Amino acid sequence: MNTDNLENRLDFLRNVERLKDTLRNNYTSKGRTESVADHTWRLTLFAIVFADLLPGIDLLRLLKICVLHDLGEAVNGDIPAPAQIGMDSKCVKERKDFQVLTSSLPDHIQTHFIQLWDEYENVTSDEAQVAKALDKIETILQHNQGQNPHDFDFAFNLNYGKVYTDSLPLTARLRMLLDADTASKIESPQSSDVERQN
Repeated sequence: MNTDNLENRLDFLRNVERLKDTLRNNYTSKGRTESVADHTWRLTLFAIVFADLLPGIDLLRLLKICVLHDLGEAVNGDIPAPAQIGMDSKCVKERKDFQVLTSSLPDHIQTHFIQLWDEYENVTSDEAQVAKALDKIETILQHNQGQNPHDFDFAFNLNYGKVYTDSLPLTARLRMLLDADTASKIESPQSSDVERQN
């Protein structure tokens, strides 16, 4: 173990700290703009909380995918979910940014991280499928829980990521619960905002 190797790993960790300041188009329940790191933290917690209901899933692999899936956004930021519809270039750009971020890591770690990122993006494993579905579930939960602007489009939630969330029994069930929550926000968004402020 040489000092250069350790310093390179520290450089990576210094660079990805930017994710803490990379903002999403979501709001917390107290009205603060959510960071990508906030989202990643709760997505990872989702995986831990529901791990016992995911038989056959390699939890360590799932956690790695959850932690790494949005790391590329530390370079050029987050693109809000509604703006991603029909956008093909997002994943190409984000992958390049991810490669830049991981370039200081030892080759075997960088290769492993890129493989996990590709696995998530292309949904080529059971763990990636779970991560992708939970990513959408976490976003919907935050939309419903956040102190949003008065013109927030809750109806967007009803179709967001259904191809992923409906592919697994657990996330399909979670989706049903969150869709009911979304429907109540659509029916009376003002009362929801008041409840969150109290």
